[in-house]
Amino acid sequence: MNRRLGILISGRGSNLQAIIDAIAAGRLEATIGVVLSNRPGAAGLERARAAGIEAVCVDPSPSASRHEYDAALVRELQARRIDLVCLAGFMRLLGPTFIDAFPHRILNIHPSLLPAFPGLHAQRQAIEHGVRISGATVHLVDADLDAGPIVLQAAVPVLADDTEETLAARILAEEHRIYPEAIGIVLGGGWSIAGRRFVRS
Repeated sequence: MNRRLGILISGRGSNLQAIIDAIAAGRLEATIGVVLSNRPGAAGLERARAAGIEAVCVDPSPSASRHEYDAALVRELQARRIDLVCLAGFMRLLGPTFIDAFPHRILNIHPSLLPAFPGLHAQRQAIEHGVRISGATVHLVDADLDAGPIVLQAAVPVLADDTEETLAARILAEEHRIYPEAIGIVLGGGWSIAGRRFVRS
């Protein structure tokens, strides 16, 4: 059965493109049902439309509460019968209204080896802390920031002359590789959550 993905973006959508490419190449058996963005000018919206994918901006009203905005996103996704939600550079925190609507069905990609360096500017944090290894993590989303069960990780060495930008570029290449793979793992089933751990049977 071809499962339906909903992709949430705020920017250029490079991880969205990696997912599109994986589906086109037959490496991921899924369909992207819709791409949603909180920013009207997000380049990823045009990237989606160029691939023939429905792309919608759900622009938050300045007066809207997080609950109201999350509820609007949920309505858009449920109307399109989305099986799995994939956050791909979506720069808004999601609250219980959203998370409870898709239990264990929301994935996020983060540019560090979680639980190290959650939140913003993970690559800068890695350099400032002098770590020798950083990387990328795909995890299920729960109520805590960048703290849900880890599905897949990839390590990336931090070089002595790295800047935030050069490290980010090498981590991004790994993000593009592991995100479609992690989506396939989650859609494939045969896994459970044990405490904080994602366990494949």
